[in-house]
Amino acid sequence: MSDSPSRFAVDRRQFLAATSAALVAGAVPATAAPAAPAAELVPSANAEPRSPVSSLRRIPIGVFDTVYDHLSIDQMLDKVTALGLEAMEMGTGGYNSTSHCPIDELIADRSKAKAWMKKFEDRGIRVATLSCHGNPVHPDPKHAQKDIESFRKTVLLAEMLDIKVIVGFSGCPGGTPTDTMPNWACYRWPSEFARMLDWQWKEKVIPYWKDAAKLARDHGVKRIALEMHPNFVVYNPRTLMMLREAVGEEIGANCDLSHLFWQGCDPVEVIHYLGKQGAIFHAHMKDTSFYPENVNKYGVLNFAFDKNDLDTASENFRAVGYGHGATLWKSIIKAYMDVGFEGILSIENEDPILPGEVGVERAAYVLKNVRAELLGS
Repeated sequence: MSDSPSRFAVDRRQFLAATSAALVAGAVPATAAPAAPAAELVPSANAEPRSPVSSLRRIPIGVFDTVYDHLSIDQMLDKVTALGLEAMEMGTGGYNSTSHCPIDELIADRSKAKAWMKKFEDRGIRVATLSCHGNPVHPDPKHAQKDIESFRKTVLLAEMLDIKVIVGFSGCPGGTPTDTMPNWACYRWPSEFARMLDWQWKEKVIPYWKDAAKLARDHGVKRIALEMHPNFVVYNPRTLMMLREAVGEEIGANCDLSHLFWQGCDPVEVIHYLGKQGAIFHAHMKDTSFYPENVNKYGVLNFAFDKNDLDTASENFRAVGYGHGATLWKSIIKAYMDVGFEGILSIENEDPILPGEVGVERAAYVLKNVRAELLGS
């Protein structure tokens, strides 16, 4: 794709004015769509023949459970089943809630862990990944140790339940041995920043992840999917591959394109680049919307997380299909299929305009329809 973010962007005022009408019409749940006239349901004698069934892999569509933190596990599963979703990503610590996955209880009692897993299996839902997004190289030893322990417990639960992928962040250390807060550097000049980056990677990041990868490998987990995220040392495909080359093939990507859109990455190029190296283990489904008048004034490092800040925002997270159109998302899903991606498409909703379950429902509708088009079904 050669399209820049601004090509897909819409004017902010037009966008917000249309949220309650045009956008809803563009991504309403299938149950709300008007029925086709009876005549349209009967193929004519001159109709074109159906395309042959696609040989592309049907990638499961799932959801990250944190959006349902206000619900019990059974209530959540009712919602997920009603949406026709097929898989789940479950939070097990770090910055994530463990409200649906009481990890200490589960790893202490194998029978409880099996009973927990059976709740999903009885619904035909696959627990595909365990997620402990944290900062295990945080300069505060208490913070770091908490997240190190979360990762260790997650590895043990993954081994117990035969879950093959663990999702997380690379983390970010301080800039010197005496720092008490993380220091995110991504530019090597002035020279003190180059020294800081070299120290972070050599002394903190690579040693930790070598140990973590060995722990995972020793327990049968060979896929650690790191989300490329600002404020952590792995924030784009290049830094991901730097860590993978230094640590080993257990390191791969949680490919959350919402963080890469605003960095100017071409999503299809990213998927092909990482996928051809077997380095995509998981995929978050989340979109980003740009507001050109503010991008032009403030640049892209001007993100909004709250609806009240949209007037001055350059961009914000959106549900799939509300930042970039279905045509682009079709190209994205096709790219995942083309590279033989073996994970799931995990909806993560952080949309301030379509919050919570509403955003998940809209994203699921777009993804299911795009997938159906690609598979010819």
